[in-house]
Amino acid sequence: MSYQVLTESDVLRFTIMKPVIEAISVFREQVNATLVSPPRFQLETENGNLVFTAGAATETEKVIGFRVYDSYSNDHSGHEQLVSVFDSVTGVFKGVIIGNLLGALRTGAIGGAAIKAMSRSDAEQLAIIGTGIQARTQLEAAIAIRNIKRVLVYSRNEINRKKFAEEMSEKLDLDVIPMDSPKKCVEKADIIICATNSRSPVIDADWLKPGVHINTVGPKSVKGHELPIEVAGKSSVITTDSLEQLCAYSPPHFLANTPYEQNIVQLSDIITGKTPGRTSINDVTLFCSVGLSGTEVVVAHEIMKMAEK
Repeated sequence: MSYQVLTESDVLRFTIMKPVIEAISVFREQVNATLVSPPRFQLETENGNLVFTAGAATETEKVIGFRVYDSYSNDHSGHEQLVSVFDSVTGVFKGVIIGNLLGALRTGAIGGAAIKAMSRSDAEQLAIIGTGIQARTQLEAAIAIRNIKRVLVYSRNEINRKKFAEEMSEKLDLDVIPMDSPKKCVEKADIIICATNSRSPVIDADWLKPGVHINTVGPKSVKGHELPIEVAGKSSVITTDSLEQLCAYSPPHFLANTPYEQNIVQLSDIITGKTPGRTSINDVTLFCSVGLSGTEVVVAHEIMKMAEK
């Protein structure tokens, strides 16, 4: 039986974000206990680590597999992620995707699923803090889900934010406007995406307007977090894609041992209607992305299906 070997250029050529977000409906499998998603684990050496995430979706997608990437801190070329996909019924190998983009696409798609489940349906203005690959895929997912009419972007590096605005404006056929301060960027936003490497808060909770939804993708540990804890205090609903992974954080998640820790619910509970994503148009809602194991295998499989068409 034939199998596929795809690279990052193939992923760029074949991927359409909306079907990828729809494939992330495996959150329903999480509720039905047909999604196997253990916390990530590492092989540690004195020079660096290999990090593995593994999982299976056995009800609808019927796939099983793993992702592996390294945490070696050097400038050598050749640092790549690898996602292998197998049939969960027969064990037959379906293919492999090599490259770092797939992980960002997976995280972006999960962010899109959170925006669909939690943000106001009439959201029109989006703010994004950060200009890296995660910021790009999160923005693409948001645009696929909501009728966004205005996008504002901020990063501390003026060159980066102008480049991001130009490139994403062209790619999305939408005006993306660089801003010279984070407050101006977020204060009127209906949706805020924080996708930075910052270990100190990049926005202030007092800047948030009623009804806003926030995705945080960057650092979220007690040793450093891109959002202030006060944002959780303003949030009526706080969710994550994997409570198991969140509880396995080392060092602990930034909301651990705070009054808000017990308020965190699984995104799957909101997607399946078990818990409301919001109860009023003025609710502030917060999604903490931690990475649900197994979803990268589902996304890889979806991209493989696109490549076959």
